[in-house]
Amino acid sequence: VQLQASGGGLVQAGGSLRLSCAPSGRTVSDYNMGWFRQAPGNQREFVAAQRWSGGKPLYATSVKGRFTISRDNAENTLYLQMNSLKPEDTAAYYCAADPRSATLYYTAVEYDYWGQGTQVTVSS
Repeated sequence: VQLQASGGGLVQAGGSLRLSCAPSGRTVSDYNMGWFRQAPGNQREFVAAQRWSGGKPLYATSVKGRFTISRDNAENTLYLQMNSLKPEDTAAYYCAADPRSATLYYTAVEYDYWGQGTQVTVSS
């Protein structure tokens, strides 16, 4: 499956962005879906994840209360609503898919499919 991430951009601190991720050839309900990010010189880090069946999502401590992961099955799209953005949120953001594992993972190695990344830059 190919994942297409979009919605990144340049925003001032305190602003908001909404990222989107759409799989081609499959539906978001076939996968546990996650968002990860990677800043230059840093390792890829977990942001948020949601089980294929819905339910309580997982969030990294650094984004909890500011970011919301959701999916619209009718639109076949995964979203990441990012509010109260901070300069330290600056990174390339990637969506990822794990084919219906029983466990919702926050480690990148467990996800089989990745999008190409969309850049988020937060200015101070």
